[in-house]
Amino acid sequence: MTHKEFMAFIWPSLLAMALFIAIPIISVAYQSMFVEHEQIMIETETCGPFGCTPEVAVDQDAMRKIREEAPAGRFNGLETYTNSSHLATDEITEIVATSENFGEIRDRIMNLPFYKALIFTLSYTFIVTPLVIVFGFIIAVVVNSIPSFLKGPVIFFSLLPMIVTPLVGSLVLFWMIDSRGVVGAFLQYLFADPSLSLKASPTLTWVTLFVYGVWHSAPFAFVVFYAGLQTVPSDTLESSMVDGANRWEQIRFVVMPYLLPLATFVALMQLMDNFRIFEPIIGFSASASATSLSYLIYTDLREAETPLFGSAAATSMLTIVGVIILLLPVLFRNAREFNRKA
Repeated sequence: MTHKEFMAFIWPSLLAMALFIAIPIISVAYQSMFVEHEQIMIETETCGPFGCTPEVAVDQDAMRKIREEAPAGRFNGLETYTNSSHLATDEITEIVATSENFGEIRDRIMNLPFYKALIFTLSYTFIVTPLVIVFGFIIAVVVNSIPSFLKGPVIFFSLLPMIVTPLVGSLVLFWMIDSRGVVGAFLQYLFADPSLSLKASPTLTWVTLFVYGVWHSAPFAFVVFYAGLQTVPSDTLESSMVDGANRWEQIRFVVMPYLLPLATFVALMQLMDNFRIFEPIIGFSASASATSLSYLIYTDLREAETPLFGSAAATSMLTIVGVIILLLPVLFRNAREFNRKA
């Protein structure tokens, strides 16, 4: 293939990547350098039969002119990234200087909004992702082993959590764990404690979100692994049986190495997806106990008076950087394997 033919073949993909990936990311990075314009206030008087009352309001005409001159906002450089709502560099310096021990430093830093969201996001990502891979693989092996006439219904019910949208699924589980729901009422009966509530404890809230994450994402891993199991060479499995390998040894030494590339693919997809956790926090109304980086973006854009576009953009860029850092070890591992095979 000549260079000209190669470019003719690849340019549609490059154009799509530029339009839908590169340009949006560049625009978000540009917006993160700006903050909202300062409000221009004017004092007015409202007069009635009992006298006049002074009022302070935003000068909408003046603000409109300022926004027309500088639509992106007021230039702030990298200070948005270092302020108290994000990396909080000044606050961390003060905490380190005034704290007496490491435990106090850790606790105070974890109370900062960005780091509080980051610790939950990382916890969710590193707990849910491996559990999704493990349970998805187990379900795939079990379904692949059952009689053919049962596979259709079992596969259908196994895929139901993935069919339900994340927000609806989290709402359903939220109602189930309520004190009037099936799970909540059963736990109160089981522990003979009418006041027991999964929503009242931050720890139980985290556990519930983790369980929901595994429940919702395991069907995706199941589909990938089940498709991979159909391509495992039967000759290799039969040879292992002739050599005396039992069922567990066949899975461990034949099936698992064969499906390792698929496990890497599932891990990549789940790391990216789990690091952006958002809908379950809304569905569970769990923001008091658990916030994520995506939830911080949501709250910035939901400000009552003026949406904080610059703050939301900065958090978005930090989220992108976090996803890249998470994916680097897996990508490096794949690159080493590719080079070794080449």
